[in-house]
Amino acid sequence: ANGLHATFMPKPIYGTAGSGMHTNMSLFKDGKNVFYDPNGERQLSKEAYHFIAGLLAHVKGMCAITNPSVNSYKRLAPGYEVPAARGNSTRVELRNPDPSCNPYLTLAACLAAGLDGIERKLLPPEEITENIFEMNAEERAANGIEDLPDSLEHALVALKADPLLAEVLGPHILPQYIAGK
Repeated sequence: ANGLHATFMPKPIYGTAGSGMHTNMSLFKDGKNVFYDPNGERQLSKEAYHFIAGLLAHVKGMCAITNPSVNSYKRLAPGYEVPAARGNSTRVELRNPDPSCNPYLTLAACLAAGLDGIERKLLPPEEITENIFEMNAEERAANGIEDLPDSLEHALVALKADPLLAEVLGPHILPQYIAGK
């Protein structure tokens, strides 16, 4: 009636913000948030940093799951953030998923990647406080900044190369998922 359309497309209109499905994650043990450490840097525990590092270690392959459409790569912007709330509200936020993803597969991939980071005691890179969008390619490379896949095709290549994600999807879903995309 008003000339408007509802859509869950990640980037329906060029030049405007897209639709994201920012995914917040916390881990609890014995009723306490494992990511919170009142004495830790930024009040985050070592497990929180390991979890973040696990997400970063697998994020390229996860893009085929979290950003599963050609349209996804029109809105995709690299990055994650750790929201400010602390205590039992401490959480990690992954910002690249979009509403075209299967939330069950996305949550399974995020959990597996984060737990892999904890199990292997991975550490995220040092924080970069400069505006990375103002850096040239050499400065980005010198700071260890890598881009996420820029297309569904490249994300599928990264997914195929990630043994953990292949295990998460399993021998039946993985080839069917890739063939469907």
